[in-house]
Amino acid sequence: MHEIQRFQDHFTEYKIVVYGGLNCEDILFEGQVVSEKRVNLLYDEVKSHFHVIANLTGATSKQFICKACSKSCSSGVTHKCSEACSDCLSIPPCISTNVRIPCGSCNRTFRNQIYFEKHKTNKLKGKPYVCKRGTVESVIV
Repeated sequence: MHEIQRFQDHFTEYKIVVYGGLNCEDILFEGQVVSEKRVNLLYDEVKSHFHVIANLTGATSKQFICKACSKSCSSGVTHKCSEACSDCLSIPPCISTNVRIPCGSCNRTFRNQIYFEKHKTNKLKGKPYVCKRGTVESVIV
């Protein structure tokens, strides 16, 4: 995995994840990069070769695999991710910056303008938008 780490160090705009089998919990390497772009690889130990996984849910026969915590479940709307953004509830979590933009409606602050706009449209099935749920204390994630 030393070579994969070198690739991860160079390609910082992608998160590289290497699986040892077709079970989504069988992760051999996971790059410590916060990015929505991923490269999923399957390691063939017999041939010492990496195969690209073009469709992770298809390869693992799962309906939903969380990009943030790599756990699978029957539906993305029922998944309670511990890695969700604390501000806008996006999965994977938003990239931290030194900028904080306040929202007068819900009393939250956001890491940039994109995430500020995102919290107005993010919602879980059957629940109101993140901004309309009220203050941070009233949101149960």
